[in-house]
Amino acid sequence: MNTATIKSALLAATVAAGGLAGLALPTAAQAQAYISVQIGPPPPPRAEVVPPPRPGWAWAPGHYEWRHGHYVWTRGYWVRERPGYAYVAPAWAAQGDRWVYQAPRWDPQPRHAQPRHGRDRDRDGVPNRHDRRPNDPRRY
Repeated sequence: MNTATIKSALLAATVAAGGLAGLALPTAAQAQAYISVQIGPPPPPRAEVVPPPRPGWAWAPGHYEWRHGHYVWTRGYWVRERPGYAYVAPAWAAQGDRWVYQAPRWDPQPRHAQPRHGRDRDRDGVPNRHDRRPNDPRRY
């Protein structure tokens, strides 16, 4: 055999071995991490004073979050309403013998529950017939 034939055979063997090794190793997309933490139920919610309603805003009530190995209370706060959506507060739900945190979210409202455009044009939560400035989208 000449040198060119040996080099090409060695190159083909190296490429084949590299290709097979690449198939045997998991890729980043195949790697999965699974962490399971068993925690007890959250403490009962704290009593908090809910301020009076504000047009165009939704009250996010206080709740417990799991941080750094224990429950931490987060005070309630105002969030800007999203037209066509209903705010769903965070909650803890029991699933068998474990507790799962359900993050706050905005769920779409059914069409019949959405305010009609002519009744609240600036969508601030105040009907036009009671609104001193019914066309001001930046009222608050």
